[in-house]
Amino acid sequence: MNRQTRLIQYLQDELALPQDALSLATRFQDRTATQIPIILWQYGLVNIDQLGQIYDWLASV
Repeated sequence: MNRQTRLIQYLQDELALPQDALSLATRFQDRTATQIPIILWQYGLVNIDQLGQIYDWLASV
């Protein structure tokens, strides 16, 4: 399982983000080459605390 797949799984399991939000983020990631967590934050799909949690998780894997 690659890192992006594990990240998506984490976002679904731990932060309970809906599939629609994750689809949006991955679609924009392909077009803008921006990381998924920033896209989720920019669109208000995660708050700043959740963004920190995501980056903490990324640092641990």
